[in-house]
Amino acid sequence: MTASSAFVLRSPDLSADTLIPNKHVYNGFGYTGENVSPALEWRGAPADTKSFALTVHDPDAPTGSGWWHWVLVNIPAGTTALPQGAGNPGSGLAPAGSREIATDFGEPGWGGPCPPQGDEPHRYVFTIHALGVERLDLPENATPALVGFNLHFNTLAKASFTARYGRK
Repeated sequence: MTASSAFVLRSPDLSADTLIPNKHVYNGFGYTGENVSPALEWRGAPADTKSFALTVHDPDAPTGSGWWHWVLVNIPAGTTALPQGAGNPGSGLAPAGSREIATDFGEPGWGGPCPPQGDEPHRYVFTIHALGVERLDLPENATPALVGFNLHFNTLAKASFTARYGRK
């Protein structure tokens, strides 16, 4: 796997290393965000990419293993963007053939930031993985850790950016 400078992930809704707007924040655990996944765009994937996977992880969550906020796999190779709201499994906005994996919230789809009150702002690492396989063959009850294991062996290149969120 390589980190190619030509492979880039960005969001028209978020800027790297800035605070995530309330529109994308979780609605629960004392938060009243709208829980809408941000739009994402990528370019420069390797020519031999056969599919993509997207992960959003908070490495600062006080769990010992971080917190998975969004895991979307089997994104078709021709895809270069996800519209705002694609993380709602009932919206029909995720690419045909893709699959939402249950996050650490216990259900599939986008779960926005919601760090414990008083913590310093947490980092939310958005990563698009260019894969050398058309699909990850995962069991119905696959966890983000199992997805990560499969990504480790199938990622050709990846692109990431980090946004932040916190409240005192």
